[in-house]
Amino acid sequence: MRYVSTRGAAGSLDFEGALFSGYAVDGGLLMPEMIPALDYVTLQKWSTFSYPELVKRLCSIFISAELIPKPDLNDLIDRAFSRFRHKDVVPLSRLKNGLNVLELWHGVTFAFKDLSLSCTGQFLQYFLKKRKKHVTILVGTSGDTGSSAIESVRGERNVDIFVLLPQGLCSQVQELQMTTVIEENVHVFLADGNSDEIDEPIKELFADEGFARRHNLMSLNSINWSRILVQIAHHFYAYFQCAPSLDAAPLPVLEMVVPTGGGGNLTAGFIAKKMGLPIELVAVVNSNDVVHRTVRHGDFSVSGSRRSTLASAMDIQEPYNMERIFWLLSGSDSSLVKSLIEEFYTTKKVKLPDKLQTALSGALKTSSFSDEEILQAMKDCWEENQYLLCPHSAVAVGYHYKHPSHHPSRPRCCLAPASPVKFKDAVLKAHLTPEDSPEISALKEMETRSRSLSRDEDWTNILRQQIETITKQRSVVLN
Repeated sequence: MRYVSTRGAAGSLDFEGALFSGYAVDGGLLMPEMIPALDYVTLQKWSTFSYPELVKRLCSIFISAELIPKPDLNDLIDRAFSRFRHKDVVPLSRLKNGLNVLELWHGVTFAFKDLSLSCTGQFLQYFLKKRKKHVTILVGTSGDTGSSAIESVRGERNVDIFVLLPQGLCSQVQELQMTTVIEENVHVFLADGNSDEIDEPIKELFADEGFARRHNLMSLNSINWSRILVQIAHHFYAYFQCAPSLDAAPLPVLEMVVPTGGGGNLTAGFIAKKMGLPIELVAVVNSNDVVHRTVRHGDFSVSGSRRSTLASAMDIQEPYNMERIFWLLSGSDSSLVKSLIEEFYTTKKVKLPDKLQTALSGALKTSSFSDEEILQAMKDCWEENQYLLCPHSAVAVGYHYKHPSHHPSRPRCCLAPASPVKFKDAVLKAHLTPEDSPEISALKEMETRSRSLSRDEDWTNILRQQIETITKQRSVVLN
């Protein structure tokens, strides 16, 4: 399996190259050169698999056995999921009136990103130890990515991770999960800016090819293909858990409701569908509704200023994985994707061509939710099921209440990306009683460490200097 850029001006890479690259050299995102279709017999066979087994099967398709032999791959994935709190890793809660909620948050940081990043961290260590190499990871986070990325590599001597987060715009728990990790290889920056603004210095450093190559820069945001790969699995698992029967042909269709920020989970769903999984995708967003407007009207644009919402991890106005979705739906038209994305990042406003917008609206339903609607969904779900939602999960469940399913043969599954224990303030605003956990409670008593970045500072230059200093120190140790 080889990987190519969505913009078409970079050579192909194997999985190891894709893992360590993040962005392609032409600025695009990496995608499999070929996405295999699974037949009816394979889907039936896979329907009996556990979630970890599905991850193993999917990874074995997209990672060459020459790079990671199958026994090693299986061991890495088992190790990745060994820290999860639930035996099923991603349990399904079957609630009243056809509401199915797939809980993706039973990892160390109580967020769905633990699923892909725990595996990605294992893949990184596998190759780094073989190559005796050091890498520098740059991550911008709007909530959960940073803590999951930190947990995947904390304490590893061949990795340094630099995380930027928007100060005051994450929940207190999300921030503490990053700033309380006191490890020599973890460097956290609290920036006076929003989620999109903290991505700018990261893009600048990656665009400096000499610097990026010299310091082995890589990203663990969902620009990284490994993140998308692992996330394909929970679409398959949700389908097999919710489908009424796989005995009839054609197979029944499952409606998959996906809370969407940067679009990584959504991209994974599109790939699962292209592989033959009979799902209908629904992208649900908060009041930062660029994905919603793009699907409905072809208006791929930043709408004024970014809004701070209760679903803070979805407060994104530049959903970079839409580039991958455009590439998939345009028949891998790299020149079209390149022109659209370059125009978007230059002008912040693009009108999609009619053909692409028609393909997008035909492949994806959308809906957007205000904070008031998020709180109402949290209340409704509690009153009906005594089941507590985080605000991101409530965006998906809000869709279920807003658009009741009238097709018994077409079940629906709402993805729940985070645990409500991380969002006490939102739960209190919904006039509900917060849940707690010993791990979360302990954070408030722990030492913290971070550096603040004020708005008048040159964030790119500060990061550049910090990375150069750390890399020199590590080279002395490693050599």
